[in-house]
Amino acid sequence: MAQTAPRLGQLDFAGDDHVVPFQVEGLDVRGRAVQLGPMLDGILGRHDYPAPVARLLAEAIVLTVLLGTSLKFEGKLIVQTKGDGPVDLLVADFASPENVRAYARFDEEALAAAVKAGAAQPHELLGKGVLAFTIDQGQHMQRYQGIVELNGATLEEIAGVYFRQSEQIPTKVRLAVAEFWDRDGEGRPRHHWRAGGMVAQFLPEAPERMRQPDLPGGDGEEVGHKIADDDHWAEAKTMLETIDGGELTDPEVGSERLLYRLFHERGVRVYPPQQVLDRCSCSREKLKSVLSGLSREEIEHSTEDDGEIAATCEFCSTTYRFEASEVLPPA
Repeated sequence: MAQTAPRLGQLDFAGDDHVVPFQVEGLDVRGRAVQLGPMLDGILGRHDYPAPVARLLAEAIVLTVLLGTSLKFEGKLIVQTKGDGPVDLLVADFASPENVRAYARFDEEALAAAVKAGAAQPHELLGKGVLAFTIDQGQHMQRYQGIVELNGATLEEIAGVYFRQSEQIPTKVRLAVAEFWDRDGEGRPRHHWRAGGMVAQFLPEAPERMRQPDLPGGDGEEVGHKIADDDHWAEAKTMLETIDGGELTDPEVGSERLLYRLFHERGVRVYPPQQVLDRCSCSREKLKSVLSGLSREEIEHSTEDDGEIAATCEFCSTTYRFEASEVLPPA
């Protein structure tokens, strides 16, 4: 009897919203790959962002998922851009082991003007500012934060600068976002978002093989004393640069198939996938605590005619309502 080839999502295929760790032993490379579908659609759909904003936030989410799933402890990774462009804030938040939330802030008029003027490239929408990576290990541990300027044409390039400057581990990041249109069971047009990405790092056993020139202002060797890429890392980078954005987002390709295409001659090994979920950490109790920290004047200003205060979570758009008396400080 002829065997039926496994479909995406079956057997050894992780499918959407699962991060696939991998190792290419022949090149001393480790990394993670992911395709995001329903999880991403849930986050973007509830905010109904304009397409340029949705694309930027989707890339930030992919980057956060790729890096956050590497955490070896109970904690949180927050990736945030803050700039002076029409999209002045992107925030993506990964809480281990699997929860993701995100939101964007933008100026509608400035965004519309930028799009009309043909100035809607990522660096034009973000403007001048910073990209920050924050690792929070809990209330009893000190936060770690790495910051780099928004110096690059895309978020992918900016992330690459961060790894060069802050971690000095040879790293390659690939990110892609796509819009898909199809029809539902009743034949009505339907739109949804997909995104994919891959991060690969050169991690040989011999530490001296990891050295690379530092960026200006860093702690490593100056750019003028250039150290040639290790042959293995040069080969890996060349392979990663051949990836087409469509391959990263195409559900018929999938992370495992793409990894095989890239590295099968060198022997790529994949590990059990890790699921990521669209799940916010907000709660009535947390928002009540925030409101209780406001002054009486601020609370009175926020109180509606019916005597209630409405507080909406910026991440998941859930609205909680409180009686003003619940959060008013003592007179």
